[in-house]
This record gives sequence, structure tokens and C-alpha cells, in this order.
Amino acid sequence: MEKLIIFDTTLRDGEQAPGFSMTVEEKVKMALQLEKLGVDVIEAGFAAASEGDFEAIKRVAQEVKNAKVCSLARALESDIEKAGEALSPTENRRIHTFIATSPIHMQYKLRMKPKEVLERAVKAIKYALKFTDDVEFSAEDAFRSEREFLYRVFEAVIDAGAKTINVPDTVGYAIPEEFGKLIADIKNNVPNIDKAVISVHCHNDLGLAVANSLSAVKNGARQVHATINGIGERAGNAALEEVVMAIKVRHDYFKDVYTTINTKEIYKTSRLLCRITGSFVQPNKAIVGDNAFAHEAGIHQHGILAHRETYEIMRAEDVGVPKSKIVLGKHSGRHAFKARLEELGYTTLSESEIDTLFQKFKKLADKKKEVFDEDIEALILEEFSEFDQEAKLKYFHVISGDNVIPTATVRIEKEGQEVISTACGDGPIDCAFNALEKALNIKGKLMDYTIRSLSSGKDAMGEVRVIVRFEDSEHIASGKGTSTDIIEASIKAYIDAYNKYMARKSFLTRQINEGV
Repeated sequence: MEKLIIFDTTLRDGEQAPGFSMTVEEKVKMALQLEKLGVDVIEAGFAAASEGDFEAIKRVAQEVKNAKVCSLARALESDIEKAGEALSPTENRRIHTFIATSPIHMQYKLRMKPKEVLERAVKAIKYALKFTDDVEFSAEDAFRSEREFLYRVFEAVIDAGAKTINVPDTVGYAIPEEFGKLIADIKNNVPNIDKAVISVHCHNDLGLAVANSLSAVKNGARQVHATINGIGERAGNAALEEVVMAIKVRHDYFKDVYTTINTKEIYKTSRLLCRITGSFVQPNKAIVGDNAFAHEAGIHQHGILAHRETYEIMRAEDVGVPKSKIVLGKHSGRHAFKARLEELGYTTLSESEIDTLFQKFKKLADKKKEVFDEDIEALILEEFSEFDQEAKLKYFHVISGDNVIPTATVRIEKEGQEVISTACGDGPIDCAFNALEKALNIKGKLMDYTIRSLSSGKDAMGEVRVIVRFEDSEHIASGKGTSTDIIEASIKAYIDAYNKYMARKSFLTRQINEGV
């Protein structure tokens, strides 16, 4: 087997997409995660494009120790000098230089004759070798180039010292069968091709970037340019996670190659990019989308619960996702519903009680797109628990500002008695929650806090949702609160979570006692 080199261009081509620009610090952070992922080459930017890109490449070159760091450069001495200077902090470096070879690009963009393009390409390779012995050459818009000219250019740049020749489908025009044939033709028609690695760089304008890349690998390419989440110019680039997992899952088909990617870092890398760019992948995105390992249909859920491989070709854990997700909705069946009850700790319910709850669940599911755990617990407590609200808010007062210590006083009614408590904190919400915990005589760990507006205007009604783990319990409780005062909504949400926790605790205790 031969190693398939994974050339990540998230920080260069990926960042060129509108809305995906990154600061120097963000690029460094992303590069270090790419190194953990195990990519072979990190294209950190285009040194001549801006001072910011130059500085980012230099910082990445300083920080990254294992992956090769690369800078893009046009086939111009000034670009190549900038790239060489930016990469100077590391010996493990590559310069990636390019020039267009298609008739349309040569005529309208470059305004150069084919002979001039060939000469410029060779000159660029020789100049880049002054800065590093690892030079990659890209024939921009290779797929739409005339084949005989493309072969001549590749032969010439390899003779000049290029170690990698890259074949881009710059505008995403290729079809997999055609692109694979191009790679095979290059292997058969470039006399010195054995002295260089064939690389591919595919765009996704027709949604075929990954398919074209894999077709190229099958026909002899041994390096693939890709980006995390498939970000990039226009419709994006080949998605790294899809290329890598296709090679891994279908090793029976791609038996001639392997990658050294640590696939368990894929999900983490994807989410880091989302946080940095503020742009999230669509739910049905392969490998890293929220629904990639989620199942709602009852038949699928039953199959997954019986034997995972009935409906999953890879394990969620293989790409760093904690586990497959059974999504409860109107298509879900009784098997999935019962499994979720058991996961929530309701293991003592009788089959008739489960049947009753399942019928209520189906009615609720017809009204909601997705039924959450708290919805299920609400059904259980509504049906079986006689436990009233443990605590109610009677009064609160919060003092906060930039020159005072935030302090909250709350008065609650608990078990028929009024309790008043005061506490300080880091802000108005924190001190209010601290005061509540003193009044309730319980410790909670806030796992999540979200807020959204339910209407428009300055006096909009706000909804707060909290998820809390009380008393180191294995299970978490969620609560919601609404008010035009966001502090009041937060306090109500926390009390709601506490009441649900206590109701659940009482119900389980009663079930156990009745079982005994």
C-alpha cells in the first residue's frame, strides 16, 4: 500500500470563501488542531496576498512541529521570495507555486502565450528551489487545459525540480470518470512522472469535488488537497473528512492507499472551525453534520438498537462523535422510546405504563418536530407523579454594576415555608443562582445557558433555558423561564429545573419502594 498525502488548504483556499476569514491567532489555533488531526501538509496562506497572511504563515511555521507548512505563490519571483521569508522559521516547509494553463485563462487573465507560460513555470520552480527543496507546482484550471500542452508543462517543471505536480479542477467542471482518466493520461504521457507525486485540487461547483478526488486516487493520484467541512471558494473544496473516511470505510475498494489521519479528531476539528468562523455545517452534512449519526425513523431505530451496522457504515466514535443519536419524533417506534426511557433512568416502568406513555408521546410528536428528554420527563411526571412544585419564586432583588459587587436576594416558597437568601457572584445571573442554591440548600452545576427573544422591540419577552446537574447526579435537569426581565426569566428557569429534578427524584424513589 502507498500513503495518500493529505494536503489541507483550510487556512488558504478555505479562508478565501466570503465570511470565512481568520485572524492570525485563529489560524495558529486551527493549524495546531490540524496537526493533531494528522494532516501531512498545512497550506497556511498566500504570503504575498497581505501582511496578515504573511504573519499567519510565519506564526504557523513557528508553532507547528510535525506537519509540513506551505505557502502559496504565483509564478513570480516577488511572491516566491515572500513565501520563502514567511516559511523561514521551519525547515519542514514547502512552496506551492502556480500558473494557469487553460486557453481561456492564458488568453483573458494572463494575456500570455503558451510558450511564455511554460517558461514562467520553469523559472518559478528553479527560483523556489533557492528557499526549499520541496516545491509543488499547480497548473491552474488543469482540467480545461489542452492535454498535450499540460503534459509538456508537467514534464518541464519536474525536470526543473518540482517534487509534486498538482492537477486542479479549478472551476468544478469535471465529472469523476473524466477526471480519473485525466490522471491516468498524465501518468501515461508525462515521461518523468515517476519523479513526482501527482496531486489533485477539486472544487465543488457541481457537488463532485470528493467524487473527483477519489476517482483521481483510484487512477494514481497520491496527494489530495482538501479543506475541513469542505469550505472554500464559491461552492467549496473537497471535504477532508469525506475523502479520508471514504478511504477508510471502503478500504476494500481503495486497497492500494492509506492515510495517517487520526480520524477521532475529525469532529473536534470541524467544530473548532465552526466556532472560529461562526459558520456551521448543514445538519445533513456527511461525517460531521448533526444528523450524520442521527436516526428518527422507527425501522431504522429498531435496526440500530439491535445491531449498529444495519444502518451505519462507520461508528460515530471513529470520527470523534460521542455516539449515534436516536432522535425521537413522529416516525419513532416503541423500541426507541423504551430505550430512551431506560437511558433516562426509568427502568422500573411496567409494559402497560410504557404503552400509556408511548401513546401520549406519539400525540406530542405529531405537534413537535423533535421530542426532547425534558418533554418525555414532563409526560412521565404528568402521568404518574403526584409531586407538586417543590419551590416557587416570591421575590428577588439584584444589585449589579461596574463599580459594585453583584449581589442578589431571593425569597422563595419551599414546602410551605418562605426562605430568604442573599449571595454575591460574578454578575447578576451568577449571584442570583448562588442565592437560589443557598435558599434551596442544594448545589448545582450549570451545564448550559441559552437565551432567546420571543418577540421584537425593547420590551420583548425573553426565554431562558438552563441545563443543570444537581448534587453530582448522573442525570441533568432542564428548565425554562420567560419574562421581559431577563434576570427574572433566568431565576424562573433555574427553579423550573430544580422542581423537575426533585419531582423525578421523588418519582424514582416511589417506583423503587413499590417494586420492593
